[in-house]
Amino acid sequence: MIGSARSIHDEAAVRLHGTGQRYTEQRRRLIEILSRAGSPMSIPEILRCRRGLPQSSVYRNLADLETAGVVRRIVTDEEFGRYELNEDLTGHHHHLFCAVCGRTSDVRLGPHLEEQLDAALDTIAREAGFADVRHRLDLIGTCADCARRFEPTDATG
Repeated sequence: MIGSARSIHDEAAVRLHGTGQRYTEQRRRLIEILSRAGSPMSIPEILRCRRGLPQSSVYRNLADLETAGVVRRIVTDEEFGRYELNEDLTGHHHHLFCAVCGRTSDVRLGPHLEEQLDAALDTIAREAGFADVRHRLDLIGTCADCARRFEPTDATG
């Protein structure tokens, strides 16, 4: 994991250079938006955060950043993907997705729980003949706000 914003920008420049790309001001702005977000963002959310970023250039730059290993695309059951900085830049984590409103939250497990999850997944992988396994856990459900909004009301009162 890379700690400071400065070193994330340095690493992004190195990774882009490795794929023959430059670290432009628009790419720097995208990295800043994603590093402040705290959870994966859709392109419409990215565009709302930073007026003046042309949509076509956001798509193209995110694709280049993904190819260079700076960002990753998270696929949910929504019609569009979400983007975040790669875990090796920010640290290992999981996601909670609300199937109703689309809210996305990052979740970091405690070391003991992460070790238990790793052990269980390693067992599953070994039994299936997989090697060099890593995991990503995404929970899809209903967030607390949506659950409250759609609770049945008491008709007797």
